[in-house]
Amino acid sequence: MKNQGIIARLWSSPYLLLTLAPLFWAGNFVVGRAILTSAPPISLAFWRWTLALIPVLWLGRRHIDYAAEWRVLRANLPLVALLAVLGISIFNTFVYFGLQQTSSVNAMLLQSMIPLLILLACFLLYGERPNAPQIAGVALSLAGVGFIATQGHLAQLARVTVNAGDLWVFAAVVAYAAYSALLRKRPPLHPLVFLAATFAIGALALLPFHIREHMSGHVLPLNAATLGTLAYLVIFPSILSYLFFNRGVELVGAGRAGLFIHLLPVFGSILAVVFLRERIEGFHIAGAALIGAGLVIASRSRKA
Repeated sequence: MKNQGIIARLWSSPYLLLTLAPLFWAGNFVVGRAILTSAPPISLAFWRWTLALIPVLWLGRRHIDYAAEWRVLRANLPLVALLAVLGISIFNTFVYFGLQQTSSVNAMLLQSMIPLLILLACFLLYGERPNAPQIAGVALSLAGVGFIATQGHLAQLARVTVNAGDLWVFAAVVAYAAYSALLRKRPPLHPLVFLAATFAIGALALLPFHIREHMSGHVLPLNAATLGTLAYLVIFPSILSYLFFNRGVELVGAGRAGLFIHLLPVFGSILAVVFLRERIEGFHIAGAALIGAGLVIASRSRKA
């Protein structure tokens, strides 16, 4: 009962959930970039989502009326399929393609556009205009991301060049912004059922591309590094991050939830210190402070 109480409190704490989601996603970029030197991107994405289905279905085996959930899912299948293709198939696969060809600085800067694009998507889909706290929060957080990405030398932004990898990441960013905005229309499914449905449809959409990649000779190596990477990807940035982010959007809205994606470079820097023995510099602290200020200001805005 005590554990159930802790889980219930966690499930009702949007800002904690929205903080943990980018923490796990930051690990995705660290391990993903390392393994992509030997792993084909489509195969990595396909097996990530296919394997993630197993624990999701196992977790819900005793507590979910799958017959009733299936009726709701079937009635809303086009919307769920669209969400799956945008947030599962396109976003992660395109990011993996991009990480093969672009720098971490460029990828980080492009990822920082997601909160802005979510606000734009909410305006286009629902006619919602961002309010002053949202605009101020996004601006401050963007400045913090830029400070970390350029190591405190914002003038370097003028010298950033665009390559093919950046286009892949930008397309991924647009897809995820649309996914986040459309989550408002998510059908009333159990969170685990919604997750399983999007994982299954997302993996199915990748299947023909995975087969083509495999037949062309780009095979996912079966070794300890690959298995360890997949284990992390399945548990943390797949199951937990998506559960937490989806719930955060449900509780506070896409506009405010999306702003927490700006925590990615903060957590990325922390992980680099822990695992790569890098040092915390002044620009890390200044950037984190700006991002934190932006989150506090935006949290005062209305739900969007």
